[in-house]
Amino acid sequence: MCSSIFSKTLKVTEASIDVLGHVNNKEYLRWMEDLAIEHSAALGWPQERYLREKHVWVAREHWIEYLRPALLGDELALYTWISAVAGPVSLRRYAFVRHGKLVTLAATEWAHIDFVTKKVCTVPESLLNAFDVVAPDDPRLKELGISRPVKWIPRELGLPACEQGPEA
Repeated sequence: MCSSIFSKTLKVTEASIDVLGHVNNKEYLRWMEDLAIEHSAALGWPQERYLREKHVWVAREHWIEYLRPALLGDELALYTWISAVAGPVSLRRYAFVRHGKLVTLAATEWAHIDFVTKKVCTVPESLLNAFDVVAPDDPRLKELGISRPVKWIPRELGLPACEQGPEA
């Protein structure tokens, strides 16, 4: 898969199953975070680099739409991509697919902050340039069967500059 749409497969284990016999809601959120971290690292931005440069992304909001249950032993294709960037916030999308059918759609609004002050700050060009924005009408999303949109309107945030560390 191209770097702008990151993917991996995951087999559902007993640890993810709840008393109802399907994947617990909290697991989807964990998988979303893991995917975001892995995608960022694959593009040259592992967590250590963010910390070294003293700026990080923090989750502001999550949206999860459960379309079908995922069950023990299911093999899921997990996808994530950046759908929009507006100043210091970005929208990361996720899709979880089983046998070509959507199981879950989700999104996270991330805010970019200065790690020291914990205040929102401008995203450095080196970070912006590492990630391609995948438009909602991108034909690759349709090809994968994951083009269903999520409504997102970013809120305004102040924009103090981050302290920039050395390039990795």
